[in-house]
Amino acid sequence: MKKLTPLLFFVLLLSFSNISAQLKIGYVDSEAIMDQLPDAQDAQKSIDVQIDKWDKEIKELHQKWKDKYDEYERSKLIMSKQKKAEMEKQLIALEQDVANYKQDKYGANGKLFKLQEELMKPIQNQIFNAIDEVAKEEDFDFIFDRSGDLIFLYAKEKYDVTPLVLSKLQ
Repeated sequence: MKKLTPLLFFVLLLSFSNISAQLKIGYVDSEAIMDQLPDAQDAQKSIDVQIDKWDKEIKELHQKWKDKYDEYERSKLIMSKQKKAEMEKQLIALEQDVANYKQDKYGANGKLFKLQEELMKPIQNQIFNAIDEVAKEEDFDFIFDRSGDLIFLYAKEKYDVTPLVLSKLQ
């Protein structure tokens, strides 16, 4: 439904011929802007470096669990019940450590979310400000982001204001 709301609004506006003749509509490709903006590329590289580090740490934690599990499997037949229960408890604790680490880094309010917010929010604000300036200077009524939820089946290239936004950012 979220995807249909802007599209329905757009179609409704165009259905009123006396209004649509006066509208000036443009679109941007925010992914293209982010791909071409050096600050966004640098921020994404920083995020990728951190993700690689976390993935390596998760792999190490998982390997630690696997090594402990293999040790348990090799010697469980000769272990006492107490030692067996102790190792099973350790395995469960290690498994929980891996899950907690993943949640801390990649969960809904995890460190990745916070890092993306910290690094990308200023860049996104800069882009939105540039879009706002272009819209006012060029007297656009609407500018849509074609890389998001709203998908255009057809759009004339003359309404693509991506180069104008990029020039504002450089």
